[in-house]
Amino acid sequence: MSRASAGVRVDGYCHSRFEAVAEEFSKNFAEHGEIGAAVSIYLEGECVVDLWGGVADQVSARPWTRDTLAVAFSSTKGLVAICMHLLIQRGLLDPDAPVGRYWPEFACNGKEGITVAMVLAHQAGLPVWQQTLPAGALLDWDLVTGQLAAEQPLWEPGTQHGYHAVTIGYLEGELVRRVTGKSIGEYLRAEVAVPLAADIWIGCPREEHHRIATSYFADPNPQSPFFAKLAREPDWVGAKLINNIGGDLAPASINGAARRSAEIPAAGGIVTAHGLARAYAPLSLDGSIDGIRLFDEDMLPLMRTTRSASSMDTMLRIPTTFTLGFSKSWGAYALGEGEHVILGENAFGTPGFGGSIGFADGDARLAFGYVMNFHGPGVGLNRRGQSLIDATYRTLGFRPGRTNAWVR
Repeated sequence: MSRASAGVRVDGYCHSRFEAVAEEFSKNFAEHGEIGAAVSIYLEGECVVDLWGGVADQVSARPWTRDTLAVAFSSTKGLVAICMHLLIQRGLLDPDAPVGRYWPEFACNGKEGITVAMVLAHQAGLPVWQQTLPAGALLDWDLVTGQLAAEQPLWEPGTQHGYHAVTIGYLEGELVRRVTGKSIGEYLRAEVAVPLAADIWIGCPREEHHRIATSYFADPNPQSPFFAKLAREPDWVGAKLINNIGGDLAPASINGAARRSAEIPAAGGIVTAHGLARAYAPLSLDGSIDGIRLFDEDMLPLMRTTRSASSMDTMLRIPTTFTLGFSKSWGAYALGEGEHVILGENAFGTPGFGGSIGFADGDARLAFGYVMNFHGPGVGLNRRGQSLIDATYRTLGFRPGRTNAWVR
């Protein structure tokens, strides 16, 4: 299909049943400031929506194509979680074992009892680096993992949870390295991306950089509970989520070649929307797709079952719910723009800073991927991504539930 919305060309394929999704996608360009974006949906293992539009770079006016890659920020977490569950399935990681079994240097300064599961569920008490990191620190794997191994947890591990925005990726990635000898980017490519033919990267090679969209950023939402707390309490430890990451959020860093090639497992994935949806597609079925089995079906409950939840995430300051490595619905519509992620009751995935998301829903037999280059306000989804999800669930006959999740 091809259509124009406010002068923006939208291309790709959309099954007639999902015309409402295509309408919302076009509306995002006309009404909600979308610059360039793509959305892809698998249903029953078949790709039913694969749309893209806008520009990948405003200066050159390079058009967004099906092969355009985008920085996915925390949507990367779900890809890493898939890798972690592969290791669990293969008996290489025990979620109930202490991290120190695999990473002996980690077992010090009150971290001896931290389990793999606590890390995956954002309960480890290591949501930030407490010691100041130098500029460019996230590009130095040994520096940042060594510092995590040396620090004390901010709370008694396992007693509460708070979003480990960046640290979780290095904790998981070091576990992958310790048990496989491969980096997380290498493991993802070998075990997920290549077998599924999914265009997803953690550490994007230079020869692929020409496909990456330039990232643009909205101003923070001052009404966001997270940013409001920062304004009231500038010395709050949660401020380190954004001001103690070696300057990583500067646009020059995000759009720089060094970061694009680096392995930043919780915030540096570079993907297409189709690749993101493709990675989740087996998890929306029985663990396999197109004859390729990624997981045994009995592994799926471990991925979708809530492990930690509260009405006030220690870091994000909104309600959050986590499984082992994945997120479920967050926040609520009432909290405003960018402060919610409303998915199906048993859906699981991860949203990314600015509004991208990938997830699977076994009830709906749905896998979903959305990426864009204009990163909106808030800590969750914004109206662009949520409108696409809402249209998808309405099409499938789901309705919003009282728990802020979509139900039959």
